[in-house]
Amino acid sequence: MMRLLPQSLFSRMVLILLGGLILVQSISVVFHLRERDRLLFRSNSMESAQRIADTLRLLNSLPPADRHKFVAALNSPTLRISLVTPPSSQPRQSPDGANQAASFGMMLRDLLGENPPIAVTVSEMEWPARQHEVNAPYRAESIHPRQKTAFTVETHLQDGTTVSLDALPTGQAFPLPPRLLLNLLILLAAVIVLSLLAVRLATRPLNTLASAAEKLGNDINSPPLLETGPTEVRRAAHAFNTMQSRLASYIQERTRILAAMSHDLKTPITRLRLRAELLEDDELRVKFAKDLEEMESMVAATLDFMRGVDNPEPLQPMDIMALLESLQADAAEIGHEVRLQGIAAQPYPCKPTALKRCLSNLIDNAIKYGKSATVIVNDDDKQLQIHILDHGQGIPEAELERVFEPFYRLENSRSRDTGGTGLGLGIARNIAQMHGGELVLKNKAGGGLEVILTLPKPITSGSMATKTGAASNIQAKKPRM
Repeated sequence: MMRLLPQSLFSRMVLILLGGLILVQSISVVFHLRERDRLLFRSNSMESAQRIADTLRLLNSLPPADRHKFVAALNSPTLRISLVTPPSSQPRQSPDGANQAASFGMMLRDLLGENPPIAVTVSEMEWPARQHEVNAPYRAESIHPRQKTAFTVETHLQDGTTVSLDALPTGQAFPLPPRLLLNLLILLAAVIVLSLLAVRLATRPLNTLASAAEKLGNDINSPPLLETGPTEVRRAAHAFNTMQSRLASYIQERTRILAAMSHDLKTPITRLRLRAELLEDDELRVKFAKDLEEMESMVAATLDFMRGVDNPEPLQPMDIMALLESLQADAAEIGHEVRLQGIAAQPYPCKPTALKRCLSNLIDNAIKYGKSATVIVNDDDKQLQIHILDHGQGIPEAELERVFEPFYRLENSRSRDTGGTGLGLGIARNIAQMHGGELVLKNKAGGGLEVILTLPKPITSGSMATKTGAASNIQAKKPRM
């Protein structure tokens, strides 16, 4: 059952509103028709009772010898009078006939001002057997289907003569207006449009809040939400902005602490380096210097990792091919080969320094553990994808995600003589996520590791001017809830 329900909140609210509206409208129409039938029956009953009462008064005032003459004159398509014993087959009582007959009998007695024995039968337009006596047949089609009610009354005149009267309503028919259905459909369409608008206005802040949460996961410095709209929306936006501000303050404070620690460590590291130069044992001096370099490298890498999380650098359009070619040239200067394939058709809006650090880390890893690197660029309207392949030993499948954890190093690394601080891949993934992208690793079938950096296009293809303006203004704009 749950699978049949729409998945989005907007669709579910629309379904509930429209379903409830149609149900209420249908019930309203049923109640209207029932009340209309009740009023029509009462009107027809009053009219028929009045005619029967007038007829009985007239017959009571006539001599018995003259009654048959007047009965023939009074008979009409809507009134039948008989002064003979009625046939044994009586009209079939309608389903609600008993209550209607009792009501009609009381109404007739009130009009007559006396309480004669009266037998009333309410039927659905069924004439007694003497219908063949009628010269002008009655056309029942002129009465609305809900008004086809015949009243049959049997009573005695003042002299004891039995009289039977069959009466049909003579009032005008009141069929439903032909444009009623059209009017109801127009009303329903108007309410549907208003409901869709109301639901859209109600759910739009949720979409804005979800988008802001996704941006916050990629960039802690994303613009805060505007605290406008209804009270609940303003409270949610204020709570979200407060959370974002606290997270940003926490990260900035942690970065400042690490920066201060790095600054404070530089002085003793420098003193240790100077003292190491005074060592007479050359082998010990070299080992000492190597340890100091590793300490400096770890401090610098830690700061780089924290800057990747808290990076206020603005977005700028960048020539990806020029960046890759510069990294290729840097690798060639120290004797390493980096091959480039593919092309990026247009500049990509990014944080240039951060993206350069990301690609540099990935290419350096490929060279360090795989001796060379092949970079393949795929660019389309939706995303920019960069594949970095090496020819090393690869990484065990169980470790492909763990290597992104800070300071995590493989126990059985691809080279036992080399090894970094365990922050390079973590920094690269943080930078990729900062741009709304992702970084994944997978082992190649023929050996080696393939790193896939996927960066979504923030805007659709268009003029470079449009992209530049969007990139420069993205930090200044605040999403509206």
